Amino acid sequence: MAVDKDLLNRAEAKCELCSTPDGLVSYVVPPSTDATLDQSILICGKCHGQIEQKEDLDINHWRCLNESMWSQTPAVQVMAWRMLKRLNGEGWAQDLFDMLYLEEETLAWAQSTEAPFSSDDNTVKHLDSNGAILEAGDTVILIKDLNVKGGGFTAKRGTAVRGISLVPDTPEHIEGRVNGQQIVILTKYVKKS
Repeated sequence: MAVDKDLLNRAEAKCELCSTPDGLVSYVVPPSTDATLDQSILICGKCHGQIEQKEDLDINHWRCLNESMWSQTPAVQVMAWRMLKRLNGEGWAQDLFDMLYLEEETLAWAQSTEAPFSSDDNTVKHLDSNGAILEAGDTVILIKDLNVKGGGFTAKRGTAVRGISLVPDTPEHIEGRVNGQQIVILTKYVKKS
């Protein structure tokens, strides 16, 4: 898409989400199809690829929303809201999401579609700490020592948990066997092996 002059001026020739000046494209915020200034944002290739799910989600890249969520541009606010909602398994993202305030009309726009983030409206995606999709039967590695409540032991960092199961309707939880005991593990504390 061509980047028009008004959009380039408004964004000060930087990505309106992460502030990088490289590889900029205009992006029409769904569900709108009008490439007007009010319905579009200027973003870099990395943000675009992750919004459209053409690239694996780089969770740490989106820490930039700490700044851009305060933009006065409604289209930028909508995309910040949608990305923070998508990252709600991350503590920092949930904290930012809880602080974000949108006017009623802007909130309705943000909630109007989540099409760019899900191929199946009813599918719950379990994502590891790096944003990789977890599936039942996968092996994961613990990235942090975890105190097992009621188990009387600590699951050590680096422990492999084989043959995990996914907790339906709760994308932040998986189940696996550690030290012979079936436990629930938060997905933000594992990485796919």
